[in-house]
Amino acid sequence: MEFSSKLLENAVNEVAMLPGIGKRTAMRLVLHLLKQPNEQTQMLTEALTKMRNEIIYCQNCHNISDNVICEICNNPSRDHSIVCVVEDVRDVMAIENTRMFKGIYHVLGGKISPIEGISPSQLNINSLIQKVKENKVSEIIFALSSTMEGDTTNFYIYKQIKEYKVNISTIARGISVGDELEYADEVTLGRSLLHRIPFESSIKPM
Repeated sequence: MEFSSKLLENAVNEVAMLPGIGKRTAMRLVLHLLKQPNEQTQMLTEALTKMRNEIIYCQNCHNISDNVICEICNNPSRDHSIVCVVEDVRDVMAIENTRMFKGIYHVLGGKISPIEGISPSQLNINSLIQKVKENKVSEIIFALSSTMEGDTTNFYIYKQIKEYKVNISTIARGISVGDELEYADEVTLGRSLLHRIPFESSIKPM
């Protein structure tokens, strides 16, 4: 792709680094911004800069937040004894869109994946185990994607907490095997939560 301006080329290259954005789409977006009033482009720049510099993670659940404790954890109408374990913030948003879950969340920040070099110590697992040890939780719901990495992560956590007095369940397999949670439709995801099953019954015999 030939550019008549180095400034344009630099902008397109930066936008093209975003997930799912190729050079042609990046070019369309940059040219669109170029046609907009300076004020609109400035507002976008400021919003992104402010988000990057000021956003934090909830000390309780590790969800993205504007405050030390996120709005979900700070909501007294939520059942704080029921914790839904998810991979990242996109899964929280997907489940919240169903409006069928009234507990709180625990965001792991990924899944165990030896191939990608992601070990349990790199995830927010210890803080979850600590909540169980302190008897703050009555039920743990595993809501990770039904992939090998998701199942491995579920089983690892299960082994750490199975001796404690806590119910351990997993979402029903209304979600197709291999699917990421964020892509499930709201009805299917909501039903999978409502019809969750004991985790032990989901473990395949070796």
